Amino acid sequence: MAQPGPIGSGPLVFGERADPVPGPGEVLVRVTVCGVCRTDLHLAEGDLVPRHPGVIPGHEVVGEVVGAGPGAARFNSGERVGVAWLGGTCRSCRFCARGQENLCLSPTFTGWDRDGGYAELITVAEDFAYRLPDAFADEDAAPLLCAGIIGFRALLRADLPVGGRLGIYGFGASAHLAAQVALYQGARLYVMTRSPEARRLALDLGATFAGGAEEPPPDLLDAAILFAPAGSLVPPALRALDRGGTLAVAGIHLSEIPALDYAAGLFQERQLRSVTANTRADGEEFLRIAAEIPLRPTTTAYPFEAADQALRDLAEDRVTGAAVVRVSP
Repeated sequence: MAQPGPIGSGPLVFGERADPVPGPGEVLVRVTVCGVCRTDLHLAEGDLVPRHPGVIPGHEVVGEVVGAGPGAARFNSGERVGVAWLGGTCRSCRFCARGQENLCLSPTFTGWDRDGGYAELITVAEDFAYRLPDAFADEDAAPLLCAGIIGFRALLRADLPVGGRLGIYGFGASAHLAAQVALYQGARLYVMTRSPEARRLALDLGATFAGGAEEPPPDLLDAAILFAPAGSLVPPALRALDRGGTLAVAGIHLSEIPALDYAAGLFQERQLRSVTANTRADGEEFLRIAAEIPLRPTTTAYPFEAADQALRDLAEDRVTGAAVVRVSP
């Protein structure tokens, strides 16, 4: 459960609750692994205000179906599934009607509106759960469910041309997965991040360049993605774009953006875009591509009792790639 406060104060509190009961169209999942996302950190520290007291974080959930509510028939008992950030939509607003369910006016999010995967059991609407490719073990599959899907959505929003030059700012869980998709599709990759370990990982994956967070890349970029939650990086990222380039901001939370110089940052048809959640179609397409490549997630595993330590390590940039919590064998 999350009790918002500075991560050093231990805002996650262990407790016992009655087992959740799946409602109509829902399945009950026994959690094996849950990925640790920066959004969990924002929730724990109060940057995202919890939607209800004591909400259980976690939205990169891998587990086994162990029960079903009335009318749920999509999955068999014992089947492995993934549970992601988008946990439900209204299905009737103007955005849902035109296939943009990520912009739904009344969405439900796992680990924010609904209790998430830092728990032994979780319920999920069966049509918002994913079948996971057999190519990935549980610990490798977990970060695909948010870091991977959102990184893929950000890559789509960046409008990277075929064979283009992609800049990535920040190189954590989401970035190192999106980078592999971009490289697979023929991009040249330029990574700007403050972590020496992350720079080494970027070069190991095939990046053309890896430098400091605000260091100008050696070539102008056709597109860029900002994964770091630092608004101060928006101006240098825009300045690094070639004419007509697009900067996509991938995070749900971003610190304040300094004043922009229109001539240097936005003129000549440069664009600045945000990324909001994902559609289920994004998720299905990403998981297909991830298995086709196949992606190589870099993960660090923590025992369930050390979930708060995983968040502290994430906050202090001590995690290379993605952190995951082992909830049950």
